[in-house]
Amino acid sequence: MIPRPFEYHLPRTLPEAIALLNQHGETAKLLAGGHSLLPMMKLRFAEPDHLIDLGKLTELKGIREAGNEIRIGAMTTESELIRSDLLQSRCPLIVEGARQISDPQVRYRGTLGGDISHGDPGNDHPALMIALDAAFVLLSDHGERVVPADGFFLGTYMTLLEPGEIMTEIRIPMPEAGTGWCYAKLKRKTGDFATAAAAVTLRMSGAVVADVRIALTNVAQTAVRAVDAEQALRGKPFGEAAIAEAARLAMTVCEPVADLRGDVEYKTAMAGEMTRRALVIAYSRAIH
Repeated sequence: MIPRPFEYHLPRTLPEAIALLNQHGETAKLLAGGHSLLPMMKLRFAEPDHLIDLGKLTELKGIREAGNEIRIGAMTTESELIRSDLLQSRCPLIVEGARQISDPQVRYRGTLGGDISHGDPGNDHPALMIALDAAFVLLSDHGERVVPADGFFLGTYMTLLEPGEIMTEIRIPMPEAGTGWCYAKLKRKTGDFATAAAAVTLRMSGAVVADVRIALTNVAQTAVRAVDAEQALRGKPFGEAAIAEAARLAMTVCEPVADLRGDVEYKTAMAGEMTRRALVIAYSRAIH
C-alpha cells in the first residue's frame, strides 16, 4: 500500500517546527528517522495530513558531557551513538543496545528520540533509558519540561508527550565507576524486534548488590521496570539463588501478546532468561 496524500514541511529552526506543530495540531506528525512512522503510514494505520520533518534541525543532534550528565540530542542517529567515544567509555549500555537495533541501513537513519517518542513496546531504547535512569527534555511554546524515563511510557504508542511538544534531548546520569551493564536480547533473526529483552545496570559493594535497575522490552504494552526483582537483589549477596529469584520476579510483570515470535508462556519464560543472562553479564563487568 501507499500512504494517503499529505503535505510535507521541512522547518529550518526549532521554533518553526513548533509553530507548524501548533498550526496543524492533531493532523500533523513529526518525522525523525521515519522507520517507525512511514511503515504505519503505508499501512494507513497513521494518516497525517501534514508531515513535519525534523531532519534539518542540527541543534537536535550531538552527544556531550554536561556536569554529571550525558546529554544526547533527540535527532542523534543509532550509528552516531555506536561511534561515540564518550558513550563507549562512559555509557556503553547505549552502544550495546544500539548495535542490536535492526541493520546498518536503519541505524544510519533511525534516531534516538524517534525510537523513544514512538512508544512502540518493541523498540529497544525505552528499556535502556529506564535502566539508565534517563530523563527526556520536552519543548513546546509553553516552555520546557523534563520528565523521567520511568513513567514516560504509558502504553502501546502512548507516552507523556503532549500535543505541541517535541522531544529535544535525552539526559542520562553519568554511570558510577564500577557499574556493570548488559542488554540481553532474544530475536528470531538479524534486524527483528525482540521476542524478549532485558536491560540491566548493576553496581556492587564488595559481595553485595549496591544498586540495580532492570527493564524489559516487548513483553508488555510498553517497556516495564521489574521493581520487585530489583528489590530482591538490592542489599543482598549476588549468587545463583538471588539471580533465579530476580528472574522469577521479572516474569511476574510480563503481559506479552502471542504472535509469530511466540506464545505468552514462551515470551514470559524468555523474559526471565534474558533477565538472568543480563544480570550475569552485568555482574561480570561490574567486578572487572
